[in-house]
Amino acid sequence: MIKGNLEEKITNAMIKIQKEQTGRGAGEGKSYIVSDMVIVRLKGVLTPAEKHLMHVSEGRKLVKELRIHLEEATRHEMEQVMQKVTGTQVISVHHDISTKTGESIDIFIMEKDLEMF
Repeated sequence: MIKGNLEEKITNAMIKIQKEQTGRGAGEGKSYIVSDMVIVRLKGVLTPAEKHLMHVSEGRKLVKELRIHLEEATRHEMEQVMQKVTGTQVISVHHDISTKTGESIDIFIMEKDLEMF
């Protein structure tokens, strides 16, 4: 499979999972395959309620904490989807969300170098 097609499939799958989590998908997204890493960047991930909370420090902390718990709750599903799309196992997942830009980033460390296929 061509790298660009695989990256697009990954992006679409991650947006779908996020939509199932929060009731709405990211505004846009992009995935990047770099050796044995898959970097998924999703823009516009904050819900209207989360955007409202961004105006105060405690609200930003709450949103980050909530998103960490959501990530943990769906990690197994994300790993399964990533394995299905790429054909290789996920070794680890790293996640963060920006309360400033409303973007999230997930970095998947894979068992094999995906650029070698």
